[in-house]
Amino acid sequence: MTSMYSAFIAWMESINPIWAALIATTFTWAMTALGAATVFFFQTMRRSVLDGMLGFTGGVMVAASFWSLLSPAIAMSEGEGFIKVIPAAIGFLAGALFLFALDKVLPHLHINFQETEGRKSPWQRTTLLVLAITLHNIPEGLAVGVLFGGVAAGIPEASVSAAAILAIGIGIQNFPEGIAVSMPLRRMGMSRWKSFLYGQSSALVEPVAGHLRPVQ
Repeated sequence: MTSMYSAFIAWMESINPIWAALIATTFTWAMTALGAATVFFFQTMRRSVLDGMLGFTGGVMVAASFWSLLSPAIAMSEGEGFIKVIPAAIGFLAGALFLFALDKVLPHLHINFQETEGRKSPWQRTTLLVLAITLHNIPEGLAVGVLFGGVAAGIPEASVSAAAILAIGIGIQNFPEGIAVSMPLRRMGMSRWKSFLYGQSSALVEPVAGHLRPVQ
């Protein structure tokens, strides 16, 4: 397994970072599609099981985000002590506030189906549910794109291996996200195919967002 991973990283390092970013973000979308595909085999899933899966993947994402993004950002920062942490801390807070603002502005509906969040909208509940997951997939694609952009720019702290680990973490997280969209839609009476299509479409923004940052 280690040799296969090493060979994969070596291959990713040998290709253009733009293509590498596309491969990585396509993988994260594919994991969402794989999760959404469970609707073909199950009518529903116990909420406790889904909650446990989401909690596990949340832990994976916290670790991947720190070791692949925050730690390299701190390492490449100038200065000593707390001064060295300030740029990464500001970026971290700015990203959190950006996502918080999107959550307040864009209309969406979380999987509890209790009330719509964001601005009032006449859109159907299915569309609002997909938007809730899509909203959180945009920065995931951006994160992978930023790392590959750093590799293309020749920044020593940015590496293909770190970008690959982050993409794997996002992919693991996206699997239950696909379930979290497709299963509720199926319970609402939507066909299996439509539930799947809506579920996988929530991650289509990741390959797009991964290429929003110009690669030098």
